[in-house]
Amino acid sequence: MPTAVLDLDLDALPEQLAGLERYDRALILLRLRGRPIGQTLLPIAGGRLAEASLRDAILCRADSAFWEQWLAEQLWLGTQHPTLAPQPPATVVICTRDRPADLRMALDALVRLPDDGQEILIVDNAPTTEATRELVACYPRVRYVRENRPGLDLARNRALREARYDLIAFTDDDAAPDPNWLRALLRNFDRPHVACVTGLTMPSELETEAQEWFQRLGGLGRGFKRTVFDSVRWNPLESWVVGAGVNMAIRRDVVSIVGPFDERLDVGTPTRGGGDTEFFSRVLAAGYQIVYDPEALNWHRHRREWQALQNQLSGYEMAGFAVWTRSLLCDGELEALKQMWDWVGREVPNLWRAARRQHGSPPLDLVWARFRAAPRGPWALWQAHQKLRQAQERSAP
Repeated sequence: MPTAVLDLDLDALPEQLAGLERYDRALILLRLRGRPIGQTLLPIAGGRLAEASLRDAILCRADSAFWEQWLAEQLWLGTQHPTLAPQPPATVVICTRDRPADLRMALDALVRLPDDGQEILIVDNAPTTEATRELVACYPRVRYVRENRPGLDLARNRALREARYDLIAFTDDDAAPDPNWLRALLRNFDRPHVACVTGLTMPSELETEAQEWFQRLGGLGRGFKRTVFDSVRWNPLESWVVGAGVNMAIRRDVVSIVGPFDERLDVGTPTRGGGDTEFFSRVLAAGYQIVYDPEALNWHRHRREWQALQNQLSGYEMAGFAVWTRSLLCDGELEALKQMWDWVGREVPNLWRAARRQHGSPPLDLVWARFRAAPRGPWALWQAHQKLRQAQERSAP
């Protein structure tokens, strides 16, 4: 059965939750005075949460992140960063391609954000129809730009050139930002050496087996603890830990130092991903900081179909090896070879456990999809490099 996704504040809990007959458990985002501080998983029986007291049930099953944040709040240690006050204007970007139904959901969420003067920019990436342009025309506050060359990083770089403001926040067309999302991201740019900020991404639904497994394998969240990343304490070659492109903001002036997004990477190219991770890696290697702030919350609709999940997971691993190959060849990072070897050391036992159907192991087809895709990463990077070079030669005067 599917899992209900609930959003509850401990200061305003209902006595009970009913009407959940379709579900056998609930994933609950826990808030305290509006701030997301943890999550818990509760069983559901007969369409209601099984325990008589919802508060007691939550407190008994809350994770360690919740208790850490709760204790900090009680001891007045939770205000380590600025409050969610209005911030200077920023540009909010969605790069999209032929998904107007998803985009409508994202736009509806964006136009409900507090109006701090932000602009909303849609970059329509190599569309095959005019549906996205027609949809955006229904939103007077939203600006439309068409980028005819396919590739997510091409679209991101177009957004960097088009944006009216120097702080640029990115989300996806299948995500719905929380009302405080943008303010929470932007408040972290209060120090000049913070080049990038990422946030917490929760699932908006867990209705299918594919969505359930994506969340079990880590999803897009990075926990509930605000973290400051730098190259002293964190390896830039493991930069996926800082967040994801579905929920990030960057300083445009930093791009002139670290370079733009690598247009050989991510969706729309043979590498199928990795553009955000590789950009984070260069930001850290250049000596800048990246802040992860879980109060910058958005809700993502994971892929519903099993084949789409397989493709997504295989794309992640192929992109990972493509990024490491780029670091090795372009930046001379020999440690990228160690990262590849360590990956093999982790994934071979995972494949063996899945083949034996050990308890808790992911389905074999998901593990195999990841395993077989990774070695194709270097070749995918070469193909993407060739395609980009040919496109540049055709467009040259």
